[in-house]
Amino acid sequence: MTSRPARVRMLASDLDGTLLRSDNTVSDATRVALADAEKAGLIIAFVTGRPPRWLHEVATETGHTGVAVGANGALTYDLHTETVLASHALDPEMLSQVTTVLREKIPGVRFAMEYGLEFAYEPEYRHDWEITPAPGATRTGRQMPPASVVELENLLDRPAVKLLAKGREMKPDEFMDLVEVLVGEHVTVTRSGHSALVEISATGITKASGLAALAASHGVAREEVAAVGDMPNDVPMLEWAGHSYAVANAHPSAIAAADTVLTETNDQDAVAKLIRSLLA
Repeated sequence: MTSRPARVRMLASDLDGTLLRSDNTVSDATRVALADAEKAGLIIAFVTGRPPRWLHEVATETGHTGVAVGANGALTYDLHTETVLASHALDPEMLSQVTTVLREKIPGVRFAMEYGLEFAYEPEYRHDWEITPAPGATRTGRQMPPASVVELENLLDRPAVKLLAKGREMKPDEFMDLVEVLVGEHVTVTRSGHSALVEISATGITKASGLAALAASHGVAREEVAAVGDMPNDVPMLEWAGHSYAVANAHPSAIAAADTVLTETNDQDAVAKLIRSLLA
């Protein structure tokens, strides 16, 4: 059983592959554990690569209505009012520079942009899951705009919180390493899935930077934060937090960064069991 670290006031959890099951659902055990944690005064923070358009469904399923860190630290998002509180975007000049280099060196690469509440992608871009959330209004009644399909030059005309680059016929880690070599001096490069898809943010923007800002806004020191994740984009957060955990199904980089590797996977309610140990 995981022992409770001293003075944990905030639990920061990744979503996909960590808190959510593989079918993207929230288990009953996790839902009850989250509610019990908040009743006990533990601050719950979702820290995810997801943009806001993919957060309202999770907020509805979990009942959590606090502030989330989205887009790998580029956004803070109020789950209750469903509004963006802060944003750290890549400017058009940097987007143009990065996409030019990558297209020249990796001709088959295709791009998509997360702008915050909107999403657009090149005609030949192929995502690994449904690009657009289920149709309909959010909890507050706002309609999420549909995704746009446009040529690359039309993706670069405004700031974006995340640039997505999809490789072809390359292994995921190999592709990420190559992108890091080509443009990592100017931007933050990471990934959160199991395909050759990298997520690019402004330099210095990571889950750690977003979580640090959120913790500070609550008067919580890093030594009072426990974080749990499963993929390379979780590594900065795991290295920053005072107490860090990787679920059993985690990528080797997340396992190496964590203080503790949990014995359960996301499909075995690892986060729910971690919460129970923190509340014990």
